[in-house]
Amino acid sequence: MSKRTDHTLDLATMPVADFLEATASKKPTPGGGSVAGVVGGLAAALGEMALAFTRGKKAYAQHEDNHARIAGRLERVRGMFLSLVADDAQAFGMYTEATAMEAGPAKVEAQSLALAASIDVPREMTKIALALLDDLAALVDNCNPWLLSDLVAAAALAEAVTTLCDMNVRINARELDDQAIAKELTAASAQDRSNAHQKAAEIEQAAKTHL
Repeated sequence: MSKRTDHTLDLATMPVADFLEATASKKPTPGGGSVAGVVGGLAAALGEMALAFTRGKKAYAQHEDNHARIAGRLERVRGMFLSLVADDAQAFGMYTEATAMEAGPAKVEAQSLALAASIDVPREMTKIALALLDDLAALVDNCNPWLLSDLVAAAALAEAVTTLCDMNVRINARELDDQAIAKELTAASAQDRSNAHQKAAEIEQAAKTHL
């Protein structure tokens, strides 16, 4: 990818109210992809909060090593999602620039690269969201019960990421010249979305036994 513009960098640092206003405006970015990254970051952050109110309590002392590992992963996941917010906007910028180029081999190549980026970013977000769901599931049975509702909310947000990403993959894959690859991508995306739904449902059901 080319160097990020100031605009794509701002998406990851602007105040919440400004991000919402920018999303509501008649501009292509931030759009569903950038929103997915923010939602994913929030999912990880809620998981971190649940852990923060669990670690250090005697009742969970035996889980401290595992909690420490998961806490580190959640922090990294939050950062990865934040980075992908800008990556998504950058991918759209690449496509816009390619579309404006004069017809020719260079334009075709630029559009192909931009389209690949527009698919790769949501697929990466989905992989991270699924990994996040696995970590959240590992916490259900050893989490402060007062924070289980936040843990379930984190799972719901992680699932939402896969839904948003699935939509982005679908709309971009249809522009691929190789429709066989497009079908493979959309099928894999749909399966990941289904897996995320199942994982989130299992987390909610498991949490209910402690509430």
